[in-house]
Amino acid sequence: MVGAWGTFALTQACLPHLRASDRAHVLSLSPPLNLAPRWLGQFPAYTQSKYSMTLLTLGWAAEYANAGIAANCLWPQTRIGTAVIMNLMGGPEAVASSRSPQIMADAAVRILSQPPSACTGQTLIDADVLVAAGVHDLSAYGGGDAPTPDLYVDPPGQA
Repeated sequence: MVGAWGTFALTQACLPHLRASDRAHVLSLSPPLNLAPRWLGQFPAYTQSKYSMTLLTLGWAAEYANAGIAANCLWPQTRIGTAVIMNLMGGPEAVASSRSPQIMADAAVRILSQPPSACTGQTLIDADVLVAAGVHDLSAYGGGDAPTPDLYVDPPGQA
């Protein structure tokens, strides 16, 4: 539950600054609430922590809507080629089927560049954010022809 506690504590510490800003955003790296049994049963502790982060963020969107503070979640559509993927989840082959961390950064910039009133209370997927912004070719982010879907994101046709 460190993820949920950390998200809560950091957001609470930032609230005075968020309230003073005319571009206030909370953006948590947490997934959509996918209640498919395979996710709930496969990683119960991690799922609880990540879903708690999502619920906190959606709660803040409602709580702070009138204060001009946006709160959204961002999650990768596919696995991201990080040190965790390299060292714990399959090495170079796993990284080859993962997208670059740059896709999350680019999606975050798109979200955070908007006025807070334009987007709040959403669980957003990085690729969807970029496609909505007009970026239709995601091949620059790597991952090959069929990047590995990330946790909590069901492949097309599998819900």
